Amino acid sequence: MIAVQTGLYIGAASDLADCCELARAGITHILTVDSEEPKLQGSFQTKFIYSLDDMCADLLSSLDSCVQFISEALEAPSSAVLVHCHAGRSRSAAVVTAFLMRSNKLTLTDAYSKLQQIKSDVKINDEFLNQLALYESMDCEVDMTSPVYKQYRLQKITDKYPELQSVPKEVFAADPMIALSHGSEVVHRCRKCRRTLFRGSSILSHDVGSGPAAFAHKKTVDAAARTPGLAIQTQCTSYFIEPVQWMEPALLGVLDGQLLCPKCSSKLGSFNWYGEQCSCGRWITPAFQIHKNRVDEIKHMNVPSLK
Repeated sequence: MIAVQTGLYIGAASDLADCCELARAGITHILTVDSEEPKLQGSFQTKFIYSLDDMCADLLSSLDSCVQFISEALEAPSSAVLVHCHAGRSRSAAVVTAFLMRSNKLTLTDAYSKLQQIKSDVKINDEFLNQLALYESMDCEVDMTSPVYKQYRLQKITDKYPELQSVPKEVFAADPMIALSHGSEVVHRCRKCRRTLFRGSSILSHDVGSGPAAFAHKKTVDAAARTPGLAIQTQCTSYFIEPVQWMEPALLGVLDGQLLCPKCSSKLGSFNWYGEQCSCGRWITPAFQIHKNRVDEIKHMNVPSLK
């Protein structure tokens, strides 16, 4: 067990057995990030986060509650908090790094470097580092409405449910035909039958890819290289969105397929849980792709009433 700063310690599961050391450090709160909840001797305020130290674990979704637990412990008079996992190297280190980022306004690089200087054996696994980078991109606060977070959650669903026989209901955005939209919210309708399909907030934006270089395996690129003036499509010709409730019957139990309008059955696009390539060259995983030429964007305008 090593002090990171006043009142904050990082350690391993074995540290829980040393009651004298816990008492000496004044530990009053214990945050466990592990696969098993420990049986503690003594009176402590505790929090348990189930997490494996592997590439499928979702620690990002718990970071806000972990940081809050640590912050509240440090605000209490004469309190100290121990953050631990099994070995005290990866999971607990990721949580402490997130706390340093949020509370001390540090970048991921600076917070991680600071922790490594204090405890030289910490080694956060690459997946948790990627999650901390997403945490940093959201200004160290998990925003469940962020396209970045939505895309991340969908990737975790693919990892957790490889057969896709069961997908949590909360993954699906509300059907805009059932749940009323805000008056100013942009919606997209089927171009053929005018059925409202998804809201603008369901679009998962992505960085533009490398264009023709990403399609080096396709003959069209080779033809363009030989034919001056022959243009290659580098713009995004599709929307990549979060899954919407009306898609659910088509998605379960299969890895890929077509997305059809729930009213007129016209083809809107396709889906693939393991990813598809956008026309700009960017690979999107998982991908729920709606072709822009199959839908119309509807913007609501506030027209002042005439007196």
